[in-house]
Amino acid sequence: MMQATMGQNQGVESRVEDIIMTEPSPFDFLPEDCISKIISFTSPRDACVAASVSKTFESAVKSDIVWEKFLPPEYSSLIPRSRAFSSKKELYFALCDDPVLIEEGKKSFWLEKASGKRCIMLSSKEVWITWGSSPQYWRWVSVPESRFEKIAELLNVCWFEIRAGMHTRYLSPGTRYSVYIVFKTEDGCPGLGDIPVEAGVGLVGQESSQKLIYFVGPSGRRRDRERRDVTRPKEREDGWMEAELGGLYNESCCDDISVSVVETKSPYWKRGLIIQGFEFRPAKTQ
Repeated sequence: MMQATMGQNQGVESRVEDIIMTEPSPFDFLPEDCISKIISFTSPRDACVAASVSKTFESAVKSDIVWEKFLPPEYSSLIPRSRAFSSKKELYFALCDDPVLIEEGKKSFWLEKASGKRCIMLSSKEVWITWGSSPQYWRWVSVPESRFEKIAELLNVCWFEIRAGMHTRYLSPGTRYSVYIVFKTEDGCPGLGDIPVEAGVGLVGQESSQKLIYFVGPSGRRRDRERRDVTRPKEREDGWMEAELGGLYNESCCDDISVSVVETKSPYWKRGLIIQGFEFRPAKTQ
């Protein structure tokens, strides 16, 4: 009996869906370019939802009028010369799925798919590393899975200090961002992996947010030493690890950003860390 009822309900639902898709909408009588213009004031996610309303909307959403509005103003300079795109929609999703290198390969740029917000990763070549130019402490290596040609590998230091800076014009205005350090470790990152590291993120001239992170975290017999106020890293889909350093709100793209990752209290020498860069992504809404 229950299965029969469920079958009837499913039949009703499918008929309702058919009615929704076949009954004309008041918007169907508007010129298609006008519908496209209206949709362009929403978001990429909303545009994809609108495409399911009717055939007219589906056609309107495909228009370059819609997707050009979601692209950054300088999109023409971001198009790889080796590629051709049949539409602005295809270009938009390419910039979401395939980050492009900018500024002589020192930054990686892409768009968040749902919102069209800008995302940036600074190469470790673009940051300031204490003793970074001394080959006995740090070296610059090529890693096939990295976005950048050369990235930093920690060989052996006692004083661990990295500072990064960037102007907010690279980010989307009116947006809260989270900042991450993207890295890999070797042999558990001796001397550094299981101790708290100080991280700071903020706008220059304003108070920075401060937190503690692990590059690995205590394990085995040292597990009982783990502190709850220290953030553990997470594995990414691309195989790298990331630790969230903090966040900031980019109000009007007129400020400088300051980021720091420091561990100078421990007397132990530190090694086994490969840093790809610092990533800025729109913060996830709770």
